[in-house]
Amino acid sequence: MKDGLQPPKNTAKPPLAMLQRVGHKASAAWSELNALLSFLGQNFLALAGWATHPRRIRGRPILFNLRSAGFDALPIVGLLSLLLGVVVAYQGADQLRQYGANIFVADLVGLSMLREFAPLMTAIIIAGRSGSAYAAQIGTMNVTQEIDAMRTIGIAPLEMLVLPKLIALVIALPLLTVFADVLGVVGGMLMARAQLGVGFGEFLDRFSKAVSITSYLVGIGKAPVFAVIIVMVGCFQGFRTRGGADSVGLQTTRAVVQSIFLVIVADALFSVAFSLLDL
Repeated sequence: MKDGLQPPKNTAKPPLAMLQRVGHKASAAWSELNALLSFLGQNFLALAGWATHPRRIRGRPILFNLRSAGFDALPIVGLLSLLLGVVVAYQGADQLRQYGANIFVADLVGLSMLREFAPLMTAIIIAGRSGSAYAAQIGTMNVTQEIDAMRTIGIAPLEMLVLPKLIALVIALPLLTVFADVLGVVGGMLMARAQLGVGFGEFLDRFSKAVSITSYLVGIGKAPVFAVIIVMVGCFQGFRTRGGADSVGLQTTRAVVQSIFLVIVADALFSVAFSLLDL
């Protein structure tokens, strides 16, 4: 070339390289899914071992996790549920007022909170709060070789670190969902009275007619499934931690993102199933 100029290099990636990257990512995702399912199976086998040998059940770790994942989460779950009930009633107030259907705010708040918002938002809060803690705790123990030390002295890591969390959250999450239901309805009642002039007595009278026990149980029934997802993903990512502190942070982030994603997917599948069953 004249004047020593070089032709510009083509920096665009060839389609084959992009396809290769997509294939590697898909393969890695499939391998991780298989590993997660294997981890889930191992935990259910360990749980079956507890069922056949009740003396192996560790009561203190279960109570500790019940307090940390359940009781300590009451303030944040209650506050956000109250505000969510306020928002739902506020957003529906203008539309209902136009048609003179103020009283139907009880239907809106009751069905939306009990069937969808309360269980889903509670699970997302717990996934960010407790799921990340599970991944960080087990990841740190993995990095410092404490889990290898447990295996050396004959302590099963799953029975010590995973099953107590699983049992505690399966108990705590439905109770937190009930608490979120109550606070969400209270928030809707306050906003209905302030914006639509619907008194507490009128609201509760319409609420009892609009919301059936089936709708209530539908929301509560989702909570144990969400709890299993949160615990399994959080602990699974903790056990996959390798290296140093950077890996702990990376796996903790993955645990939160994946657990929230799977909770939302499970909620969507529940919605489709309940629709087909006419529930």
